[in-house]
Amino acid sequence: MTWVEGRRVAPASPLLADRSVAVVHEWFSATGGSENVFLAIADLLPHATRYVLWAERDVPAGELGLRESWLARTALRRSKALALPVMPLAWRTLADASYDVVVSSSHAFAHTVRLGPPERTRHLSYVHSPARYVWSPTVDGRGSNPLLGVPRQLLRAADLRLSRHVHAYAANSVEVRDRIRRYWKRDAVVIHPPVEVGYYAAPAGPEQPRDHLLGVGRWIPYKNFDLMIEIAEAAGLPLVIAGSGPEETRLRRAAARVGVPVTFEVRPSRERLRELYQGARALLFPAHEDFGIIPVEAQAAGTPVIGLRSGGLLETVVDGETGFLVPTTRAADHAAAVRRVGELSAGRIREHARSFARERFAARMSEWIDDECR
Repeated sequence: MTWVEGRRVAPASPLLADRSVAVVHEWFSATGGSENVFLAIADLLPHATRYVLWAERDVPAGELGLRESWLARTALRRSKALALPVMPLAWRTLADASYDVVVSSSHAFAHTVRLGPPERTRHLSYVHSPARYVWSPTVDGRGSNPLLGVPRQLLRAADLRLSRHVHAYAANSVEVRDRIRRYWKRDAVVIHPPVEVGYYAAPAGPEQPRDHLLGVGRWIPYKNFDLMIEIAEAAGLPLVIAGSGPEETRLRRAAARVGVPVTFEVRPSRERLRELYQGARALLFPAHEDFGIIPVEAQAAGTPVIGLRSGGLLETVVDGETGFLVPTTRAADHAAAVRRVGELSAGRIREHARSFARERFAARMSEWIDDECR
């Protein structure tokens, strides 16, 4: 099954039905944009075997048909950082099976998987990003520790050496395509990830007053939730922070120091998230992101985005029409943009979001797979 505008429908004609196919992904969390992309790819290839390094404890791996690697039987599954150096080995020893076609969904080392000789097995890789803590430590601070310099160089060399067999790459954004060219010296087509725009556009109930600002995502440093709190204070508006993560305690302390109400919604349901989008005056997104599904979900709800003028937002937000892109991380500059959201049309914002709907992804992905496997 696949998704079209928020509802599941059967694919018209399964791709590569006459060939053996494997689809692979890194670790599998219960909620995550990359996991949703992997499942959307797997839906296009319903007969494919599905491999992951491991699935988190709350993931129904059996129901999803996920086959886990031997890493799932080790303590390393509890620490991605400790497992990282072992991942290339895990991918190379994933299974004895050989397939005609392999499609990987990669944001670390899944593109290094080898499930058959390259002269027989066609390997296509959809890339969310070259591993940011390995290749882009300035973007993702998790890899910026100076003590990681030597391990990072070793992992870069392994990443390049073990991925030579990949026949074709697709990137989730122009930003990621440019990284693939810079780091791997390979070209890639751009296929934006699927977003459930139909679901987030559907009314969640009575029209809401849009009286608060909203921040959504994992509470980790590079997402800049502390800056969102400063922006809300500068704009004089309440803020709702939705998500979860290791920064919760620090963010709650920061929220207690400002003069506007800051509410925390921990792990909101999909239904509650839709309500939050539809009740927000604007989504704050002052982070450099590879693509950013959250800003598209917000726009599907007719909510403008105030974000950083960099990364994926350059592709998902039309500056001055569906939001405002700010070139600095100064709270005052973002607050000034918040004051201008009344100039924007909710109808135009929703219309723009439809260009990222799931059927667009399914059609583009199907075309790419079909072209590369002829």
